[in-house]
Amino acid sequence: MIAVDTNILARFYCDDPDDAEAKRQRPRARRVLLESPAVFVPLTVILEFEWVMRGLYEVEPEIFCCTVEHLLGMQHVTVERWEAVKDAIDLHRQGIDFADALHWVCSAACSRFATFDDRGFVRKAKQLKLVPEVMLPAA
Repeated sequence: MIAVDTNILARFYCDDPDDAEAKRQRPRARRVLLESPAVFVPLTVILEFEWVMRGLYEVEPEIFCCTVEHLLGMQHVTVERWEAVKDAIDLHRQGIDFADALHWVCSAACSRFATFDDRGFVRKAKQLKLVPEVMLPAA
């Protein structure tokens, strides 16, 4: 089994024809993902991959969600905590930031999730009636 870094996923899924380095790396990334008998993607790589897709490539949330679903569907690829990733994708589609969704999903055994992100995460979580509760710490 071979583990992959974020840049392998980015080169595999994102065509960047103006970047000479990307042109050289893309075929190698494709070989790693398509020809390796078993591939492991750490949970942290998925988190960073969303940041790269959104921040660098300006990919819309739905495209990111579909991309990760494609990765999850590859028979020879194991995504660490894939159930959590799938649940985070579902929440991301409902308007929660992907990182927040993944943090929350991975905290399911806790009674509450504290954050200072009142405008985004706390309010959206209340609308969705998420349990455990996402809460703003008291003053």
